[in-house]
This record gives sequence, C-alpha cells and structure tokens, in this order.
Amino acid sequence: MDKQEIREIEQRCIEEEKTLRFDSFSQTEALKLGSLIYEKSKKLSGPVAIEIRINRLTVFCFYPDGTNENNTLWLKAKAKTVDMTQTSSLHFWTDVQLSGSSPESKRMPENEYACCGGGFPLTVNNIGVVGTICVSGLPHMEDHKLIIDSLKEYLGK
Repeated sequence: MDKQEIREIEQRCIEEEKTLRFDSFSQTEALKLGSLIYEKSKKLSGPVAIEIRINRLTVFCFYPDGTNENNTLWLKAKAKTVDMTQTSSLHFWTDVQLSGSSPESKRMPENEYACCGGGFPLTVNNIGVVGTICVSGLPHMEDHKLIIDSLKEYLGK
C-alpha cells in the first residue's frame, strides 16, 4: 500500500470519528449496538469477538464459537490504543505508517497496544470519548469496516 492510499484511509478515519457520534449512550444501547455488530458479523468470513466499554467498564462482550484467548488479547490491545489516542486504532495505524515510526517510539509497546484496525472511540457529543467499541477476528481492515458499517446503520447515517 502506498502513502497516498494510507493518507486516504487516514482522512476517512478522521471523517468517521467526526460523524459517528452519539447524543447519549447507555449500557442498554451497548447491548443493542453489540447485538447489531454480531448479526452483521455472522455474514462475514469468520467468528468475531466483540467488546464495548464505557469508562473502561465492559458493558457488552460476546465471543462466538471459534473465538479464543487470542481474541481477548487483541480486544484489550485495541481498547488500550483507542483509550490512549482517542482515535480509532486504524487511525493510529495510519499515523505510524505515514510517520515511519513505531508504536514503541510513541511509548506504546506492541505487546500492549494494537497498531491495526478494529478499535473505535465511543464518542458522545458535547462530552467526548467515553469508551471503546472493539472487534477481533477478521483481517484488521475488515474489523474496522464491520464497526463502521454497524455504526452507520445504528445511527442511521
């Protein structure tokens, strides 16, 4: 992938982060959104683990048959990345790719943080980032797309 393609992905991430926001978000809404992500994931190529956190409290988590402890590690790393950067984990990936740096140079060791798609900030208008939406199980661009497609449907965008 060349730098221009990565810049385009970065711009798309910025736009998604600006527009895919909530007026409010509750634990009940986490259940509805998590269930929607699960239903959409069943049409894809493999099982997808899903986790939604509000203020670092896991309020929705589902591991369908075929997922395992490896998915747990990825969900945790993606959530830490979103918490640290306040952006999607794919946006962080584009930053690293375009700068030629590494996660370690940003004080984000690869064994604790995820430099890949599949984590997205749960943002409430007039408040800011209040949590994370993370998935694990597909190639990282597909993980990101699953979250984005689900948010667009949930928010009617």
